[in-house]
Amino acid sequence: MKATYTLSHPVLPMGASSKIDLLVTFSAEGAASTRRSLNLGLVIDRSGSMAGAPLKNALQASRELVERMGPEDSLSIVTYDDAVATVLAPTKVTDKAAIGKVLARVSAGGCTNLSGGWLKGVEHVNSQLSGERINRVLLLTDGQANAGIRDAGQLTEMAREKSSAGIITTTLGFGANFNEDLLIGMANAGEGHFYYIQSPEDAAGVFGIEMEGLGSLVAQNLEVVIKPASTVKVSSVLNRYRHEARGQEVTVGLGDVYATEPRQLAAELSVQAPSSAGPTTLATLVFRAQVVVDGSVRELKGEVPILAQLAPAAESAAVLVDKNVLTQTSRLRIARVKDQVIELADKGELASASKRLREVISEVSLLLDKASYEISEEVEQLAHYAQRLESRTYDAVIRKELRDQSYQAGTRNRGDLALRGTAGGSADSLDAVSDAGGGIVLECVREGGKLRVHTVSAGYDPSFNVQFPRSVREEGVRYVVDKLETSGDGTFYRVVGNIKRLGAPGQTRSARSQAAAPAKTGKASKVTASSAADLPTTTSVGTGVIIQCIKEGSKLRARVVSDGYDPDLNIRFPRDIREENVLYVVDEIITMANGSSYIACGDIRRLVQ
Repeated sequence: MKATYTLSHPVLPMGASSKIDLLVTFSAEGAASTRRSLNLGLVIDRSGSMAGAPLKNALQASRELVERMGPEDSLSIVTYDDAVATVLAPTKVTDKAAIGKVLARVSAGGCTNLSGGWLKGVEHVNSQLSGERINRVLLLTDGQANAGIRDAGQLTEMAREKSSAGIITTTLGFGANFNEDLLIGMANAGEGHFYYIQSPEDAAGVFGIEMEGLGSLVAQNLEVVIKPASTVKVSSVLNRYRHEARGQEVTVGLGDVYATEPRQLAAELSVQAPSSAGPTTLATLVFRAQVVVDGSVRELKGEVPILAQLAPAAESAAVLVDKNVLTQTSRLRIARVKDQVIELADKGELASASKRLREVISEVSLLLDKASYEISEEVEQLAHYAQRLESRTYDAVIRKELRDQSYQAGTRNRGDLALRGTAGGSADSLDAVSDAGGGIVLECVREGGKLRVHTVSAGYDPSFNVQFPRSVREEGVRYVVDKLETSGDGTFYRVVGNIKRLGAPGQTRSARSQAAAPAKTGKASKVTASSAADLPTTTSVGTGVIIQCIKEGSKLRARVVSDGYDPDLNIRFPRDIREENVLYVVDEIITMANGSSYIACGDIRRLVQ
């Protein structure tokens, strides 16, 4: 493993105070080391809210994960709803077909005992624990912890304890209802990763990213101590890594380093430069990490002096700011602002949250001529979120996008994880035309968890991204724009002039607002069916709510298992169609005035898995 660094300002004015950014990169050196064997525990949420596409895609992604494993690897699989089940005890991955059959038998059930499932997965990984292996639990959920241990602080502290014992936790959140603060907290404390799977179709790609990293591990538990010179102070660590100040020194825990994903550490330094010209040492970095050599764990240590040049003020000012450092540290500072915006929005201060985003847009926009597509895309994302706040359409999905973008920017160095999010855009606000005329045709496509716009018209590079308003991006839609200009660095396009939606021949219309969601009736459900078997069926939940019947003594009790509802409350639900462990989808749930129970409203369908 090697360490390199870059300064935002490599030449500083002598005898003056300066604030500069330091960017350190830890990466693989030479040929890749032998792949370390895996000891994985896969923990899958099979609660009722996972029914349909979420569970189907999670299981398919799990099968693809199995295909990436080898006979030297160990795997256990735990599923959980109210109850926790070990469907595959720790075993070597020698019979992938048999493991596939185990996964095929998993179906959706009741509530979400997240803690029970995770702890059972930890137990299985611990039974195979080895310092020479990669020991990790992958925890997948789409909901709130509403059974077992529910306290987020307690679960986070438990993840920290398991990490100290050598068992890492990676968390994966599906859909719109999971607790992102809990999953990010567990991933941070557990020294693993967090992933937001916004659409079920993205599951396989996310599992692939995690497995790619595990298969290219270079070093574990990388820890860096920044030892500044007497005239230098570490003003802040810009990443989201665990760090601690001890006097002037700052210790930072960076976690694992992968051949496919170098680790970066960014810090802001305050420098009081000496008065003489020439090289000066700003700080010394002391690092250590664990590596496996010839099957044994060894500690790797190193030191890197951080040097800058001192020169007269005029000479220093003539040296350009390093563009890469500017891009990376801007990304990290924007990530912090996104967290601030979430805090304001959580308190209902939407106007203040939007104002903060608009301020950042103004600041970053000054850099656009020099910026990469990444920073230009940041501006479009920020404008979209500001608009959602201003229109009071900020919701759980937007919150998750903001939190995920902040987390990935602060902890990872992968372009395919940066700025993910597909919610809230619509081309309905645009005028529609049926002929491009002399305009340029663009198309919005889904790439992983992102919506990207590319050119369709001849004469342009279709591989280039187009800087385009996030608020009108809609997958599969084509647009007509007046003009495109190439960015200053020649790597992407910017739209100039009007944007219109391109429809089919003969289809033209003026812009219109998005259609409102269907109105809820609020009327209690009535059925003519005499049993669950007589109900109409559905294979998807859509915007409905999931009901499950369970046996309690001699009675069949209906309960709501969709997230956001209390499964302990009774619900008024037709008795004739109740059948143990059957899942139902109803249009709407309303709460009784006294808050003591629910009423099922609208149509009732039996969910077929």
